[in-house]
Amino acid sequence: MNLGMTEILIILLIALLLFGPRKLPELGRSLGQSIREFQRGAKSIREEFEKAADVRELKDIKEEVAKPLEELKRPLEAKEETKS
Repeated sequence: MNLGMTEILIILLIALLLFGPRKLPELGRSLGQSIREFQRGAKSIREEFEKAADVRELKDIKEEVAKPLEELKRPLEAKEETKS
């Protein structure tokens, strides 16, 4: 959604008419704070998903490594049992 200069001016003019010149800076500050909080929350959620994906990926790698190791351990354990 791209807003051109004329659309932005129309929106500002409507806001000025609705809220008046005294309330407009306060509304702008509130809107800015709300946007920052939303961005922080979105960033936090994105980081949690990335961490979860990393953990999942590490578990997959661990399973891939564990399978061949188990296959190698079985013959070695069998040899140790026959020696005893």
